[in-house]
Amino acid sequence: MTDAAHAETHGFQTEVKQLLQLMIHSLYSNKEIFLRELVSNAADAADKLRFKALENNALFENDGDLRVRVSFDQEAKTITLSDNGIGMTRDEVVEHLGTIAKSGTKEFFGQLSGDSAKDSQLIGQFGVGFYSAFIVADKVTVETRAAGAEASQGVRWESAGEGDYTVADIAKEGRGTDIILHLREDEHEFLDSWKVRSIITKYSDHISIPVQMWKDETPESEGPDGEKVAAVPGEWEAINKATALWTRGKNDISKDEYNEFYKHISHDFADPLTWAHNKVEGKQDYTSLLYIPSKAPFDMWNRERQHGLKLYVQRVFIMDDADEFMPGYLRFVKGVLDSNDLPLNVSREILQDTKTTANLRSACTKRVLTMLERMAKNDAEKYQTFWAEFGQVLKEGPAEDFANKDQIAKLLRFASTNSDSAEQNVSFADYIERMKEGQDKIYYVTTDGYAAAANSPHLEIFKRKGIEVLLMHDRVDEWLISHLPEAEGKTLVSVTKGDLDLGDLDDEETKKQKEQDESEYASFVERMKESLGDKVKDVRLTYRLTDTPSCIVVDDNDMSTQMQKLMQAVGQDVPDQKYIFELNPQHALVKRVADEQDEAKFAEWASLLLDQATLAERGSLENPSEFIKRVNQLLA
Repeated sequence: MTDAAHAETHGFQTEVKQLLQLMIHSLYSNKEIFLRELVSNAADAADKLRFKALENNALFENDGDLRVRVSFDQEAKTITLSDNGIGMTRDEVVEHLGTIAKSGTKEFFGQLSGDSAKDSQLIGQFGVGFYSAFIVADKVTVETRAAGAEASQGVRWESAGEGDYTVADIAKEGRGTDIILHLREDEHEFLDSWKVRSIITKYSDHISIPVQMWKDETPESEGPDGEKVAAVPGEWEAINKATALWTRGKNDISKDEYNEFYKHISHDFADPLTWAHNKVEGKQDYTSLLYIPSKAPFDMWNRERQHGLKLYVQRVFIMDDADEFMPGYLRFVKGVLDSNDLPLNVSREILQDTKTTANLRSACTKRVLTMLERMAKNDAEKYQTFWAEFGQVLKEGPAEDFANKDQIAKLLRFASTNSDSAEQNVSFADYIERMKEGQDKIYYVTTDGYAAAANSPHLEIFKRKGIEVLLMHDRVDEWLISHLPEAEGKTLVSVTKGDLDLGDLDDEETKKQKEQDESEYASFVERMKESLGDKVKDVRLTYRLTDTPSCIVVDDNDMSTQMQKLMQAVGQDVPDQKYIFELNPQHALVKRVADEQDEAKFAEWASLLLDQATLAERGSLENPSEFIKRVNQLLA
């Protein structure tokens, strides 16, 4: 190796500086993970070389035995991790080790709280990778050469993890990357061979390439029968199983191994909620290992965020984030798919057009939905943990996946009037089991939030009659319901749409009262129509209210208020739509207005009642100052 040349000093990207400071302080209690992260990166570099060498075998440079080696220098107080993987060019070193080119970076820093425990979880989701070296090192040196490049095209990167780093050209005989950690004074425990072996065995036993450490020479000795046992020279020894975990039998894999493999592929710090490991042979030949995380990633709603499975073909790594095998509403699923039916030279373009891809996507989707069904049935508490993290994403399912709509519907959970809590823990099956005698519909209301749903005036008659109503207060709920007209064989009916018909749930007394009011208030309803004119689509009496004088509703086939709001929020044009104005004939204020003889005052009262109903339904008015002025005039 020659002296470094063409040396340059660069300043770290601002986000890198922030991440380094956060990581060193937040992850210090779990500092041994630096070995897991660096070994994982080295294994990825080997996978990438194996894939590229499919087209250009010369990249192996006559050395096809891929491995990671861990060594120590007791005198220099350094630990070195060396791989013979894909390596990096000078430009790639600057790009990968000086900046964070990751979508969601802004959201990540925006969610940091300053609490070390909470932030360490978030940092784990973000993925610390190479920078974890600075948890234990006060200086890190990286020497690398890209596979296929000349020996003179090596690169040295060096930094103390503060404000800047240096990059220089060096000569490097072997391809791949050496990471030399200059340990801090209080981190010399990582110079202990036994400790490092135990950490690697704990975190990296599942890595599919050998992780090697030097085994010292064994001197000549005397056997039990006095015979001489020859000395064994020192050698590199693999300390992990070096077999792709998903290729092993399920009975041979421990829970800890499954958990650590999940952390390896996801870079998450927390254990997964559950997983499914399956090998399929026959018409299709593939292995899948699919995980449900316990925590939603901070950037789950970032449209640029990559998701999907790690794709292998015949044990050869092909690509990360192969989203062709998992629908968008299951984008939280992590895992590995290893197929024997796809070509080794498969590309994303080829994946999009093959029948094999469609079949694998269908099979993986079914596998995840079955896994969730099993969790919901056998461990309600764990399923509620899942639902709190990923429920809103799963609600996208019926719109996206018609074939599995009914299976997804069984997994959905909602709040309801059966509880005083906003917790979403009511399934359609739970609701149907509690339906009143004579009830044949599932009633629901959609609003902007739980408080608005729980206190909607449209619920009054349902509360009086003890009829449960689902309270749908997530923004995605309106979209969900538009693609889910029924569940478990029962029609879903909005309590804010159309003329309320409770069918067999109406008693005879109520029916007689309706007939009486229709006759008694006929002229009043006509006055209201005339007074309000084209402000409303229609005016009619209602029996959905008990404590509120009026409300507005839309026709069965009209767009709901929530759908209007959703479309407006994304900049879509909303058709000019008028509401049906409903009046409660049993309310004292309605009776007072019906007796008003002064037409000017009647018109003011009519507009006031309409504004009140609009405010309760939409949460806002087009002209709030006019509403306030009208209230003040009537009060005065």
